[in-house]
Amino acid sequence: MSTHSTENAGAARLPDVVPFELTHATQLSWELGTRVVDDEEATVHSSWEHGTTAWTLTIHDVTSNTVVFCLRTPVDRERFYGATNGEAESALDALGEDASWQRTN
Repeated sequence: MSTHSTENAGAARLPDVVPFELTHATQLSWELGTRVVDDEEATVHSSWEHGTTAWTLTIHDVTSNTVVFCLRTPVDRERFYGATNGEAESALDALGEDASWQRTN
């Protein structure tokens, strides 16, 4: 499990259950996040679920350089984070290495 520092105060803070940080991510409102991922040009890159809790994570490709992470909490609330493809690659590496997270697609 990674630790989340306060070194980059402008970055969106992810819950501790997430095994990576998004240094340059922006947290999106629920309304904007939903609109972006529901757009006909957005595609699901990958979906993940946490093995011991009810957290899920879906990564959406939304432009040629941008992804949106949709993190669903155990109480079924969605949180959206916009990030670059480079950050998504690092996040995917961390998810693949963390035994708590399993890819579902």
